[in-house]
Amino acid sequence: MTTSGPESSTPRPNVRVTTSRVRSEGDDLYFEVRGHGPALLLIPGAGGDADVYAAVADLLSDEFKVITYDRRANARSTSNSPQNFEISQQSRDAVAVIHAAGEQAAFIFGSSSGDVIALDAARTQPHAVRAAVAHEPPCARVSPNAAKWQRFFANVYRTAHHFGSSLAGLRFIFGIQVPVRKLVKGHTQAVEYARGRREFRQHEDRISSLDTNNVLMKLELLPVTNYLPDVQLIRRNGVTIIVAVGKWAQDRQT
Repeated sequence: MTTSGPESSTPRPNVRVTTSRVRSEGDDLYFEVRGHGPALLLIPGAGGDADVYAAVADLLSDEFKVITYDRRANARSTSNSPQNFEISQQSRDAVAVIHAAGEQAAFIFGSSSGDVIALDAARTQPHAVRAAVAHEPPCARVSPNAAKWQRFFANVYRTAHHFGSSLAGLRFIFGIQVPVRKLVKGHTQAVEYARGRREFRQHEDRISSLDTNNVLMKLELLPVTNYLPDVQLIRRNGVTIIVAVGKWAQDRQT
């Protein structure tokens, strides 16, 4: 999720950002907090990097206590056991970050992989989820074309293991029918904003993009896309879920 226009490219220096870490099941998770008000956790999707939300987090900090974080094995968080990827662990991580930020519960926004994590938190830890917005969850099993998409994601996974994650990433991006140029532009704007926001700490310790892509394509892809939300349990838990769809996807029914 990125914003466009002058506000997305010009950092807001008056917004105070505090950074910290929390230990969760063997890894240290980097997180940021800004603003005051009801707690709002933003969960990143592919790449697991809090920086994609920097611009929108600054904007929302006028009304919310915005919490962003790097998911385990991504960006500034650690990767002590990258061979394991479990949605349930990811949702426990999200709640650990909420608690480390001094909150018992939060509103949650997730995009792509992030909203699968939000849905799982609503299922397993409803006490920590005040409500959640799921932006285009990639849950292939609930699609009318479930078999088609499950085959596609399985083929991307096989490509990653036989020919490498870079080629698999290209196959993934062009296969999921997204506006590639807009996606790249939005990501670039988000990164540039975040770098300007923190005056680009050149020696910041980060997991490499190659390792991040390996985690995404070889470990994260299938658990995320095969995830089946337990809608009935979430309803019984009393957690409100709002499903959000972008105009591009809505117009093309992708």
